[in-house]
Amino acid sequence: MTWFKWLPWRYVVRYAAHKHGFIDPVALLVRLHNFAQPSEVGEPIELLRAGVVFHARGLINSRVIQHNLDWVWPYWVERQFDPYDNSFIPRAFSITHINLTHRNWTAIGYPDCAELPIVDPRGLLTPFLDGWSLDGWIMPEHGECLLPSRSDNCQQQYKVAGDVRIDTTISQPGMTLHSRASVELEGGVPVAKLRLRATSDQPGYLVLALRPQNPEGVSFIHKVALNKQADQWLVDNDKRIMFSRPADRHHVSTYQQGDVYIHLNDAQQQAEGGCDVGMVTAAALFKLSANDWQELVVTIPLTAASQPELPADAWRLEQQKLCKLVCPEPLYQFLYDAATTSLILHSPQDVYPGPYTYRRFWFRDAAFIIHALLCVGLTERAARALQQFPGRQTLLGYFCSQEGEWDANGEVLWILKRYAELSGRELSPDWHGPLKKGASWIIKKRLSASLDTPHAGLLPAGFSAEHLGPNDFYYWDDFWGVAGLQAAAELFKTVKPKLQREFSAAAHDFTVAIENSLMHCAARLKRPAMPASPYRRLDAGAIGSLAIGYPAQLCAADDPRLLDTVEFLLQRCFVKGAFYQDMIHSGLNAYLTLHVAQVLLRANDPRYLELMDAVAALASPTGQWPEAIHPATGGGCMGDGHHVWAAAEWVLMLRHCFVREENERLVLCAGVPGRWLASAQDIRFGPAPTSFGSITLVIRAGPGQQTVVDWQADWHQQVGPQLEISLPGHSSITIATTAATGSATLSTTES
Repeated sequence: MTWFKWLPWRYVVRYAAHKHGFIDPVALLVRLHNFAQPSEVGEPIELLRAGVVFHARGLINSRVIQHNLDWVWPYWVERQFDPYDNSFIPRAFSITHINLTHRNWTAIGYPDCAELPIVDPRGLLTPFLDGWSLDGWIMPEHGECLLPSRSDNCQQQYKVAGDVRIDTTISQPGMTLHSRASVELEGGVPVAKLRLRATSDQPGYLVLALRPQNPEGVSFIHKVALNKQADQWLVDNDKRIMFSRPADRHHVSTYQQGDVYIHLNDAQQQAEGGCDVGMVTAAALFKLSANDWQELVVTIPLTAASQPELPADAWRLEQQKLCKLVCPEPLYQFLYDAATTSLILHSPQDVYPGPYTYRRFWFRDAAFIIHALLCVGLTERAARALQQFPGRQTLLGYFCSQEGEWDANGEVLWILKRYAELSGRELSPDWHGPLKKGASWIIKKRLSASLDTPHAGLLPAGFSAEHLGPNDFYYWDDFWGVAGLQAAAELFKTVKPKLQREFSAAAHDFTVAIENSLMHCAARLKRPAMPASPYRRLDAGAIGSLAIGYPAQLCAADDPRLLDTVEFLLQRCFVKGAFYQDMIHSGLNAYLTLHVAQVLLRANDPRYLELMDAVAALASPTGQWPEAIHPATGGGCMGDGHHVWAAAEWVLMLRHCFVREENERLVLCAGVPGRWLASAQDIRFGPAPTSFGSITLVIRAGPGQQTVVDWQADWHQQVGPQLEISLPGHSSITIATTAATGSATLSTTES
């Protein structure tokens, strides 16, 4: 098809545009590209594809929602379209209408089940990816219905002990509705369960509503049919929804007729209905006596019965493997347990950064999530996910999830090294080929060091972490490149010394190029802080340059460039105590705030705890963080509403508060909050895998004002590493060599 390049397509496109009165798209693209550094990839096709799908739904939303505001819509619509609500967004000339204020939902599921149903802040259950939803209402004999999405009186809880479930309670005068959403096994097959319990001070109906919508907007339903027993729906001749008892009444409505909600009091009943537009709504009504609790259990099979059976005790088996936290602060405890649950749910084979918007694969997210899996003891899950990597490597050695993101190879090599360290296992020889090709790709991809430019010797301009800005020579990519080469050198140290020397030398050369480039920046900016690229001023994109300190640890904890970058970010890019990413995300970022906190913790700067507290306060009632959080509403404004990278960072932050590797030593207890020590409760963490072996810590009150730190370890070697015990508010102790079991008594220091 190379002949296509010779066709005068640019002329054809321009002619067609001018003929119909449109702006010249070719000239527009040229102008857009002028705002970025020249690059071989303009924007990853995966992101473009996802963006088109996202805004296609937004275009449908704009044609449907604003013209039908008498329908019952999901919580985000009811808030965002309400002119009296602080979430209100004028629509004006917006072509697409999308959820920008309450991108909050929480995944439920079962270990190794591919389906991840989501529940919104008012209990709306969406069983299938990008599909329709189920809602529960109460319709009294007289007066207003109880509609959860319109209610301000809501309590929601995420239960992670045993099976995972979400409980939502909605109340208004005279009525209460409890809903419980979970995924359970029936005959070895996972099913979504929605349990509705309702009471009303007057007779009426408990309503199960089928909704052509979800937390992103419209999701089509073309046909629904109620069976003869009135206890099962068949949706679009495909999905079954079973009721625990027959419906007493049943109604169906089409788009032209309006929402079924409008017709709940109609006398005529319908067993089925269809809508060419795809906006079928249906309601199954169950009699509700006055002052009497009624329950309905709804079951939705998630996979075919022919799928392999899952173990009945999967949750217990997974939770037994976990590195456990026991602390006296309920919120921190809950957030840690919720985060480890998120890691299990989102690693059925590949790892995913979210159950819905981000139910796709990125090497960047995968590296952080797999690192968290390793650090909490879920080694086999991490190993299984890593086995998917070679299939995504090109013949030239590029680990490609999205074109133009040059950080991937470094991240893959780094996480493979961390896997070997934390598991105490040598990589299989099958990995030697992908490792060599991956490291060689980094070397070949670098630009010439002889260029007379500030980007000499760096990786090419690319899209990188897409929230850093337009295509540029991002230091984020370069730091990961060095980390990857160092990792490859270490992994080949004993098996192929020649490759170890080659990759070590390449890492050194790459480091020299970066150092030279940063010197140019320091002279230009008149301070040591590291911008996002050699050509950028200091802005929010500098958050990417923190990778040199966390997690790559390519520099000392007190490196002036690292600490000055943090000071700039804290002074200029923080809102309400959290990092505000004003490019693309335009919201508060939990996981990026924790990157700053990690740098502060490593530098023994007590401000790390302020950032942790800010992130904890931003969590939803279900213990989750959306990717970006609206500074005014506190709801999600960008990305997935259940962001697993954020959950991974919370786990890693807590882990480093208890145990952190620094070169050839372990730093213990350096981030344990001093307020926890006021409790009589013992503080426990472990068994925590480290590069030296696993360790379990117990912190307890000692005699007088002293505190005792006990440890029990399973070191990889006969003798453990040097330990530095640095509990805040206490004198530090260094122990040169450590046995598997030990204890240290720490004295408090004067405040």
